[in-house]
Amino acid sequence: MRSVRYKPREDILPVVLLAGPTGVGKTALSLRLASEWNGEIVNADSMQVYKLMDIGSAKPTPEERAQAPHHLIDVVAPDEPFDAGRYAETARPVVDELLRWGKVPLVVGGTGLYMKALLHGVCPGAPGSEEVKEELRRELEERGLDELHAELGRVDPRAARRIHPNDRQRILRALEVYRLTGAPLTEWQERHGFQDAPYRRVVKIFLHRDREELYARIDARVHLMLEQGFIEEVRRLLEMGYGPELKPMQSLGYRQATQYILGNTTLEEAVRQIQQETRRYAKRQMTWFRADPEFQWINPDAAMREPPECFREVRAAARKMLGRSESRQYR
Repeated sequence: MRSVRYKPREDILPVVLLAGPTGVGKTALSLRLASEWNGEIVNADSMQVYKLMDIGSAKPTPEERAQAPHHLIDVVAPDEPFDAGRYAETARPVVDELLRWGKVPLVVGGTGLYMKALLHGVCPGAPGSEEVKEELRRELEERGLDELHAELGRVDPRAARRIHPNDRQRILRALEVYRLTGAPLTEWQERHGFQDAPYRRVVKIFLHRDREELYARIDARVHLMLEQGFIEEVRRLLEMGYGPELKPMQSLGYRQATQYILGNTTLEEAVRQIQQETRRYAKRQMTWFRADPEFQWINPDAAMREPPECFREVRAAARKMLGRSESRQYR
């Protein structure tokens, strides 16, 4: 899509963020809202941008994608780099074009960093150093990731609290910035200020469920993934040459399935670990989004029964854009 800095229609239509933890039910509600609001769905899930990684990332099925246009799914191969900066560069032209054509952009996913990049830009950070990167890679082999995360806790405690102990890439990057500049990564981010904010109307929605209900849905989803052929999907990726060292192959689910395929664990243990780590990931997602008070926390089932006020406001804006106050679509 062509990048267009949109005109008066942005005063009518908002950009809608529909966030939520893994397994909460974002897909079903987003399809309904896209239909009711004359909207299109813009993916904000960091795994769904990768081709060939369908089951483990819980991409919308072909039948679901046929119900509403979807963007930013199957963007890159598993061995191509993709980060929040590239996401913002790719997503903003799509959102701009949708607004230009009078469509409600529904930004749907659970990757908070991608949503933040879309709305506020990305901190460029400090320049990198191949020498420091290589030094950290050697230390990773010698000392282990736990010790490097502990070091990060000493030099940049705020970054350490925010970065999961298993997130190798972000731990190494934060340490690289500190060793190269003497300043914590969080200080660089504060200097940036995240003021690159092109969208004036934004509605932020976070879907949530009771914890026990969410955890049961997560456990059931993992079993469904296996029934759908998740192990075969991971085996096929490995056979195609996408090795365990790649960033997406180290992600939740793919890492554990790879260990099973390589004979390093049992299927039962791999399933248990996927369920456990997914529950922990869901908890981290809730912590991330809770830090932004602009998000309205909504139960998806309740929203289906009785649309909350923010839903009605978006619907009214879409109706105004279409110029059909008595449209059958909104009765």
